[in-house]
Amino acid sequence: MIDKTIGFIGSGRVTHIILGGFKKSQFNLRDVVVSDVNIATLNKLKTAFPEISISLNDNTKPATQDFIFLALHPPAIFDVLINIKSYLKPNAILISLAPKLSIKKLSETLSGFSRIVRMIPNAPSIVNCGYNPIVYSNQLTETEKKELTDLFNVLGDYPEVAEEKLEAYAILTAMGPTYFWFQFNELKEIVKGFGLTEQEVKIGIEKMVTGAIKTLFESGLTPEQVIDLIPLRPLHDYEEKIKEAYHTKLESLYKKLKGLT
Repeated sequence: MIDKTIGFIGSGRVTHIILGGFKKSQFNLRDVVVSDVNIATLNKLKTAFPEISISLNDNTKPATQDFIFLALHPPAIFDVLINIKSYLKPNAILISLAPKLSIKKLSETLSGFSRIVRMIPNAPSIVNCGYNPIVYSNQLTETEKKELTDLFNVLGDYPEVAEEKLEAYAILTAMGPTYFWFQFNELKEIVKGFGLTEQEVKIGIEKMVTGAIKTLFESGLTPEQVIDLIPLRPLHDYEEKIKEAYHTKLESLYKKLKGLT
């Protein structure tokens, strides 16, 4: 059980995902306060999670909590940190959910406050099945890490990784579902038209995806041999275009996140 107060600066998608995971685990949301400059997104969040407190145009309220989730895009973060640094409690822990900005950069902007965690959130956290790589500041004790573990465990897996790998995880796990969800949904609608029920499609896609991943990584076959296991590939004519899109879009985005462009 978490006996700490929690603040979110930013009320967008990632905050909704994390609060959704908390709610699904019957987490007490009455100790959660969320701020934003957009009243529409705040009201939308409040409708979904009535127990939370909201704060319009005032980040000081979440900044005074025990655990503070920084749920903003990187360009908006520096001004916010400058405004809240004097409100952070000495024993508070700031949890940044953004790629690109290192613990060192965040700490420098906070005039040396270094009780910081970085996490790359994964959307399936909303159903407690996330894969959320994290990096702890060396200022945190093992006891404090344990308290955070109790919090992160609600969302799913939380592997501790090297900080320089977080941007790669942003491409892989944070954005990864978007590469497949629209395809899964399209496949679902097509095969429902062939007579399968919603439940049959759900089970079929889940089992197919799980088995496909295990075959690729655990069969002992090369990728080419795995692909060759099925003689009929209906989308074969589109594969090169899809692979080109992966390289063009993802390599460019990774360079941007790492500040290489």
